[in-house]
Amino acid sequence: MTKSLREAWTSLSSRLELLEPAAFSDAQWSLLERLHQNFNDREAHTKLPMAIARFRDDVAKEVFERARQFDEVVTVNVDDSWEQRLAGGAGDAMAEYVRLYNEDVDAMMGVLVPAARYRKEHYAYGRFVFPEPHGLHTDHSLEDPAAGGEPICIARIETLGTHYVDGDYRTQDAGTQSMLKALRYWIDVPEGRPEEVFDELLRRGTLRTIPVNHVMLMVAGNGSENAQVTQHISARPPDGGLHSAFFQRQYRLVTAP
Repeated sequence: MTKSLREAWTSLSSRLELLEPAAFSDAQWSLLERLHQNFNDREAHTKLPMAIARFRDDVAKEVFERARQFDEVVTVNVDDSWEQRLAGGAGDAMAEYVRLYNEDVDAMMGVLVPAARYRKEHYAYGRFVFPEPHGLHTDHSLEDPAAGGEPICIARIETLGTHYVDGDYRTQDAGTQSMLKALRYWIDVPEGRPEEVFDELLRRGTLRTIPVNHVMLMVAGNGSENAQVTQHISARPPDGGLHSAFFQRQYRLVTAP
């Protein structure tokens, strides 16, 4: 690990508005060095997701209180018209936090993955009530089947963490692959109903849970043999739903001139 990368990371603290950069172990720094040099290091991808920052306690509470004001989920895509809509007076209780989140995460990614450039984003907040999870899936690189792995940063505020498949999912045995299929399509398989499979894979540790109030570095993409995109599934809210907020910002990779 080059000293300059560690120093650049340490210097971020004074520049961030919402987030506190993570303190990495030597093993994590070794992983980050590999991703810094070549984000599409498939072996390194098997060690993701990874927490790179956490929300300050006061910020998390403020965001959560805003989310609690809505009994339906508000989902917003950050497209070319987003700033125009806000400038025109369109109301959005979360927009100011999203702007600051974007600036903070962009600054962190500029250090960790210099080739990363903003691609797309969405966020959601309110009371999440779906009785079953959004099926096991990956986030796409603009639906491009040939796209390699790309960085994506997600954060869930206060409640409703996201579960992900730990390690190299391609090396799982046939039975576990079948169970993952049950979660991907939310169907019955010989190993059981999806609800039972979900609980069993959590018990085994095949599914792990992303901590809330943290920014997690994950991998998005479609179809590249050299990338292991993050397989993940949203948590199930209890009866009656649960308030939360979710931020997701995705990046493409550019080639150095």
